[in-house]
Amino acid sequence: MANPFVAYRMIDEQPRIAGPDGKPLIVQIVMNVECWPFDKPLPRKLLSTPYGQDPVPDIPNYSWVEYGLRTGMSRFIRGCNERGLRVGINLNSAIITEYPTLAAALRDMDCEIVGHGVTQRMLFMEDDEAAVIERCLDDIEKFFGTRPRGWLGPGLAETFDTPGYLKAAGIDYVMDWVIDDFPDWLETPNGRLLSVPYGGLDMNDVAIWSNDHQPAAEYRTRVQDMVRTFEPELVERPRVLTLPLHPHVACVPHRLPALWETFEWLLDRDDTVVMTGSEITDWFVAACETAAANQSP
Repeated sequence: MANPFVAYRMIDEQPRIAGPDGKPLIVQIVMNVECWPFDKPLPRKLLSTPYGQDPVPDIPNYSWVEYGLRTGMSRFIRGCNERGLRVGINLNSAIITEYPTLAAALRDMDCEIVGHGVTQRMLFMEDDEAAVIERCLDDIEKFFGTRPRGWLGPGLAETFDTPGYLKAAGIDYVMDWVIDDFPDWLETPNGRLLSVPYGGLDMNDVAIWSNDHQPAAEYRTRVQDMVRTFEPELVERPRVLTLPLHPHVACVPHRLPALWETFEWLLDRDDTVVMTGSEITDWFVAACETAAANQSP
């Protein structure tokens, strides 16, 4: 069947709008903070297990993830605060109860909390996905004091009903649709939902470092090459460069220097602004409204 949610559009058909404060390269840094249950098979592994078994508990692979939550997040929060970086945190809401000191540290951080399910379990596996969405958003609102405006599905997974459920739950934007370097509208039974770019899948730190086993410096190379491709396009339209991260992948000691060097290279550019998903959404809606008004007779 044809895609029922977002119409096909080529790059030259995108709206001509101005970048925020005249800066056309919009960088969004998002850290996925996830809760992987100890008593279930892990959804992703670094080390394969002997004899093709799937042990529970899976100590080495659980430890891989746990290291990121224990040490990686401390380093990431400190580094962002030192650089004045405001990032998005895609949060499994079970982090609030299972990792309370980390949740408190995130509450003290200048960041945007984005709904990312209750645990790292894909929505099509749930008996009642609408209830899972509501529980995630309610838990985050209760602890952080603000209801999330954005959503990233665990594993970027959806059902045919997910966009409508998200809109009904009050979500303004979703990052599951990795289809463009520019925002676009999803049409749902409950109204329009903005698709905010989540980067290319091969810009995800899992793809670069865990799947492709590239050296740390490859991250900066890919980001710089992506920006080189964007540069001639920025004359006509802004581009959103989202950098999706995971603490157990990006925030290990041998990769953090390359990560910070990449961020600092971006921050040194005169045409670049760092924004969260909600800020991108508000800019895009306002810019499109301004462009439409200017075109009216």
